[in-house]
Amino acid sequence: MVDEVPDITAYWRLDLVTFLLGCSFSFEHALLAEGIKLRHVEQKKNVSMFRTNIETTPFGPFGGNMVVSMRPMRPADAIRAVQITSRTPMVHGAPIHLAHAHSIGIQDLAAPDYGDAVDIHADEIPVFWGCGVTPQVALLQAKLDFCITHSPGCMLVTDMLNKDIVEQ
Repeated sequence: MVDEVPDITAYWRLDLVTFLLGCSFSFEHALLAEGIKLRHVEQKKNVSMFRTNIETTPFGPFGGNMVVSMRPMRPADAIRAVQITSRTPMVHGAPIHLAHAHSIGIQDLAAPDYGDAVDIHADEIPVFWGCGVTPQVALLQAKLDFCITHSPGCMLVTDMLNKDIVEQ
């Protein structure tokens, strides 16, 4: 990383290409509306994000392992979260893994690679969703001369409403 700026105007070039990626923050409203508590929200922290051992499908110079966001939940809430978020394919959809963090290469839930650690209660399991930080891993592997990305937890804001991205 060379610089972190709030405005990319000075770096923008006409030969650049943009990609907009869905964010798991967009489905959180639906979980909260159904009474599912989100620990990072309660603790006023950024969501925990972890590098995994799940390989992405490489394309040209881009590849690497998936990054996931994690939210601890009681098992019954986790099942409900699967049902709710499966209706949000534009913003990551259903979780990609439940419980056993070690089976996807995560050794310590108290030490996220990105974001903040959150408390996990004895009656909860970690629930993992694909994360928009995954493309940053692919960009690092590609070793591009130049790119602009988001900062984990700081996403593009549009006039599109969360309610408009949930399949009915």
